[in-house]
Amino acid sequence: MGDYQFLMLKDAITCINQKVNLFAVILDFTLPQRTKGTDYFCKLKVIDESHSEFWVPVHVFAQEIDGLPLVASVGDIIQLSRVTMTVHEGDVYAIFNNKFSSFALYDGKDGDNFHPYKVSLRFHEREHDEKIIASMRKWLASSEVIDVPNFSLLREIDRVVCVNLACKVLHISKTTNDKWMVFLWDGTDAPPISIYNKLEDELHNPLPLHFEPLPPSRDVLCTFPTVGTILRVILDVDCVTYILQLLKVDQWMKFFHVFCKMHDGLWYGVFTSSSMIRDMPNDDILIFERQSNCDQRSLGELDRMPYWSCPWPSKITEVKRIDVPFSTLMDVLTCKKETNNFRCVVRFVAVIPWRVEDFRAPCGAYRVRFTLEDPTARIHAYAHAENGEEFFNCSSTDALKRKVIKLLGVPVSRDGEAIMGGARNPPWVQCYLKSNPIKQRHWIFETKLLG
Repeated sequence: MGDYQFLMLKDAITCINQKVNLFAVILDFTLPQRTKGTDYFCKLKVIDESHSEFWVPVHVFAQEIDGLPLVASVGDIIQLSRVTMTVHEGDVYAIFNNKFSSFALYDGKDGDNFHPYKVSLRFHEREHDEKIIASMRKWLASSEVIDVPNFSLLREIDRVVCVNLACKVLHISKTTNDKWMVFLWDGTDAPPISIYNKLEDELHNPLPLHFEPLPPSRDVLCTFPTVGTILRVILDVDCVTYILQLLKVDQWMKFFHVFCKMHDGLWYGVFTSSSMIRDMPNDDILIFERQSNCDQRSLGELDRMPYWSCPWPSKITEVKRIDVPFSTLMDVLTCKKETNNFRCVVRFVAVIPWRVEDFRAPCGAYRVRFTLEDPTARIHAYAHAENGEEFFNCSSTDALKRKVIKLLGVPVSRDGEAIMGGARNPPWVQCYLKSNPIKQRHWIFETKLLG
């Protein structure tokens, strides 16, 4: 067909084994992937006014990633020249061959800019392109063919799911197993997770303090917000270099189809070949809503308590000084003073030793290490010597067992016996901590475990 003749999709799908020219709206697209050879490819789903109820696939091949149509946003417009219409198992799709095909990408929003934001090498602009683009933008503005995606807050993730997130990129690092990891934050508290690790396994298989093999340095940690969960996301894609070029530290970005999973009571995400990234303009309402919520939490005393401890933590612990403002565990970790005191609301998720009978050293003093968590971090904190005496607040072994079972969220049977090995859901409790963040040492003090 002629170079200047553009077909509507309803006509193009009848031109099997022919080269056609198209203007279409991008309904969906994938990230670049390697073929079995040395090329790269991506897939698009396109529609137009003549074929809006069903999308047509477009398979694009190129020798380099930059030769692919790297789409900025769903709803953008693509011009395709000399793509071959093919049918396979009854499905019609277009194949883009970089030896003779060309493309151009345009913003799909209504406006006066008709210049493409990305083109292929063989693209040639035509005089009547502007009229076609204007017509497609007008149709898009009046139709509802492009769905507005829903974006979840981290506090709304309640199971292993695939979600869209609008988050700030805090940090990017390479882990010890050569995986890249992105640290995302939206200011909200991810929900607590049941703990399945057995208490007796803690000595030889302890609960990790963080998801990544090695934590960020203290200098990096001190740049992180101190309220809200920081979600670690693994980049599990072939085109890692391309994804790293898209990511911008300290910028808000949209992430589509991220798989949220759990490991040892910690949330993490996986960015796969079906996931996508988009920039966010600074005036995006999602940024305003998330930043505003975080600013309020940073100012209010009670708002620094975990979202999930509301309206108030369990009363199985008692702290001496209730006039001290609440802090998060990230406040504890990033404090710049050599020693400081903090009033926190936490969950006690593990203990060493696990038997109450072994809580005291041969000299008779308490020496117990707990693992504490809140939505921002996990730490080890010690109940030691006289501070341990004050915390355990009990001389009877049986009474102390009952207290510790409740503190660690161990389920109990109807007759009050502990069910060891089941899922544990520790309650949120108040705890006073003395901390030396520089040496990463923390102690429980001026806190009582009540009967």
